[in-house]
Amino acid sequence: MTPNEHAMHTVGWRERVALPDWRIRGVRAKIDTGARTSAIHVATFEHLPNGRIRFEVVTRERPDRRTRWIEADIVRESVVKPSSGEPQIRPVVRTTMAIGPLEFEAELGLVCRQGMLCRMLVGRRALAGLAVVDPSGLYLLSSPPTKNANRKATS
Repeated sequence: MTPNEHAMHTVGWRERVALPDWRIRGVRAKIDTGARTSAIHVATFEHLPNGRIRFEVVTRERPDRRTRWIEADIVRESVVKPSSGEPQIRPVVRTTMAIGPLEFEAELGLVCRQGMLCRMLVGRRALAGLAVVDPSGLYLLSSPPTKNANRKATS
């Protein structure tokens, strides 16, 4: 064990993530050490002039669909080979990510994750040097989702 490992946080294999620059919080995320880059579920995106992109982040599918439109700079494009086996080219953006008390800059690939339980994947590059993963833990740094998912929002 290195001296820095004692200062690291421990995250579970599933956590709730906030993206404060985009005013998004409570996104259910799978911590995936098999993925290099993190990814977020978007319904659609459009390329804008000057290397920018506009995209619709899906923060929840059920019981009612919630989305937020975001504009950001494209930092790079990533070629990813998902479990389907067909390589995909994904735009990658950068933003601040927070998991409990951890707050850091991270790159996010924009991808359709429709039908997946988690709206987001947090890859190993985002957490490198900041946290270790407990594969038996859930929501070790963040609050678990509320049990009453059908409760109505009040204005």
